[in-house]
Amino acid sequence: MCHLANPRAASGMGNWTCARANAPLSSCNPSGKGGTILLQPQDIAIVGCGPGGMAAALFLARAGHRVTIFEQFDAPRPVGSGLLIQPTGQRVLAKLGLLEAIVPLATPVSRLIGWNVANGLRALDMEYAGLGAGKYALGIHRSSLFDVLFAAVHSAAIPILCDKILCDATVDGDAARPCFADGTTGGRFDLLIDASGANGPLTRGKNHILPYGAYWTSVDVPDGSTILPDALEQRYFAGHKMAGILPIGRNPATGNPGAALFWSVRIKDAAATRAASIAPWRAAFCELWPDAAPFVDQVADFDALTLATYRHRTGKAATHRRIIHLGDAWHATSPQLGQGANMALMDALALARAVDTADAVGDIVRLYQYWRQDHVRLYQALSRILTPMYQSDGAILPFLRDRAIHHGARLTGVRRLIARLVSGELGSVG
Repeated sequence: MCHLANPRAASGMGNWTCARANAPLSSCNPSGKGGTILLQPQDIAIVGCGPGGMAAALFLARAGHRVTIFEQFDAPRPVGSGLLIQPTGQRVLAKLGLLEAIVPLATPVSRLIGWNVANGLRALDMEYAGLGAGKYALGIHRSSLFDVLFAAVHSAAIPILCDKILCDATVDGDAARPCFADGTTGGRFDLLIDASGANGPLTRGKNHILPYGAYWTSVDVPDGSTILPDALEQRYFAGHKMAGILPIGRNPATGNPGAALFWSVRIKDAAATRAASIAPWRAAFCELWPDAAPFVDQVADFDALTLATYRHRTGKAATHRRIIHLGDAWHATSPQLGQGANMALMDALALARAVDTADAVGDIVRLYQYWRQDHVRLYQALSRILTPMYQSDGAILPFLRDRAIHHGARLTGVRRLIARLVSGELGSVG
C-alpha cells in the first residue's frame, strides 16, 4: 500500500464566474448563491486516480477541503495510450496551473483528417482554426498527462491509499463510507466522489458494449515520415476497417517524439487477430495505409498492443446526495469524439464549483447536474449517432458519412460547427 503524507493546507480558489456571460454564479445558477465558500471544509473521498479524480482532488484541496484518494492498483498509474486534450480540457488544466507543464510534453494538433481508401473521399475533416486563431488540441500520451497531475497531487500532499478495490459504499446519516474488497472501509466522509470508471461497482445505467474496439500502441515518429506531423490522421475502408496515427509529443518509453497507433477490430475477432501473430496485422494495416509502414514496423509482437473495448452508458450524476459520480462513472461513450478525459476534467471543475457555491450538501448534486447534464446528454447522443458511421459492418451510414463530410466540410459554417463539435465546445457552459 502506498500512502502519501496527509495534507491540511490549501489556498482559496477565488470567485467562480458563469461562462455564459462571464458573470457571477449568482446570476446564472438556481441556488442564487455567489462565489464564496459557504460550506464548512468537508472530508471528501475520491475513488479513482485518473485525470478526473486527480483534478477534482486538486480543486477541492485548494478550496480548503480535506481530500483522500483511493486507488485500486498497487501504485497509481495511467491506463491507455494517446489522447487529445481539447480546448475544453486545456481550460481546466490552465485553471489548475498545470497547462504550462503539459504543453512541452505534447504535440499541438491543428487538424483531424481521414480518408476512405475505397472511394478517395474524406471521411473526417476538421480544423481547429474554425474555433478562432491560435486554437488547437494537444496530442499527448496518457502517462505524460498522468505524471503532471500526479506530481501536483503529491506536491499538495493529498493522501493516496493504494490496493483499494471499491466494492460498495454505504451512507449512514450524514456520512458516506467506501467499502473495499479487502474487507476494510475507508472511514467516514461527508462526500464520496466515484471516479472509478465505467466498470465501477457504484455506477448506474445499462452498459451497452460496442461491437468494435481497437488495438493500440505507442511508437516513435520515424525520420522522414510523410504522415502529417500536426494532425490526427486516419484511413478507413467503409466502417469496418480503420487505421489511425496520432502524434503524442514525447514517447515516455523512449523519450523521442512519439505517435499512438490505433487499429479498429471487431471484439469477437480480437482473439483470432492476436492468435494469427503480428505479421498479418502489420500487412493489413499497411494495405490500408502504405505510408504507415515505418510506424507499424516498430511493433515487434502483439505483446506491444493493448485491446480497448468501448461502451455507451448514461447513468446518474449521483446515487445519493453524498455519493457523486464523475467521468466514465457517470457517462461512458465510444472514443469517436475523443472526449472521455476532457469531459472528466470538465466534470471535476463543475463539481468543485458546485461544492464551492452550495450552502448545503444537498445543493451540490443539483448544481453539478445543472452545469453538466446538458453537455453530457448532447455528447452521449452524438456518440451514439456517429459511432456506427465509423465502426460498423454496414455500408449505408459510411456512404452517407463520406459524402456529407467530403462536400459539407467545404462550407465555412459547417466547418465551424464540426470544429465546435469535435473540440467539445458545443453545448459547453464552462
